Amino acid sequence: MASLYLASGSPRRRELLAQIGVPFVTLGAAIDESALPDEPAHGYVERLALEKARVGLASLADNTDAVVLGADTAVVLDGQILGKPQDRSEALAMLAALSGREHQVLTAVALASRTRSAVQVVTSRVTFRPLRPGEAEAYWATSEPCDKAGSYGIQGLAAVFVSQLQGSYSAVVGLPLCETAQMLNEFAIPCWQTVPVNS
Repeated sequence: MASLYLASGSPRRRELLAQIGVPFVTLGAAIDESALPDEPAHGYVERLALEKARVGLASLADNTDAVVLGADTAVVLDGQILGKPQDRSEALAMLAALSGREHQVLTAVALASRTRSAVQVVTSRVTFRPLRPGEAEAYWATSEPCDKAGSYGIQGLAAVFVSQLQGSYSAVVGLPLCETAQMLNEFAIPCWQTVPVNS
């Protein structure tokens, strides 16, 4: 059986993979995450996920039976990618822009082995209720938005802002589990490996 490596430092992605019973080893895959000029959001997340998987694969001393998973998530509003906030003012501006509106969350998952690679992008639609005065400031004070695309985490405190979700909840968190499981199966990595089975 192939060995799975996760080219991501995201604790959310580690938790999601563990949730479906897939053992893995985490490795680093530092890449430039800057968007290219006029690059569409779909192409951006697809490119970064593939690049992370391929850089991770290249970093292994022996990749004979290795499969590396890379993923990337982008929050998109009016065609603009909202990345991780640089500071308080940027986070508050993002949250104000998302307030009372629908936005897209695009998550790409890529797998790379020595012989092939595959990538898939999952799009979900998330609607925020209108934020009340002071809510964005109070949310920023929790420090949760600091390392989140779009300045929020649906799996955390910001769940109270989300009035509607169309698509994959796990994809919004950072890894579309249904699609990831199907892709892993194609690379001969089954799910539920670490789940106890009653005999």
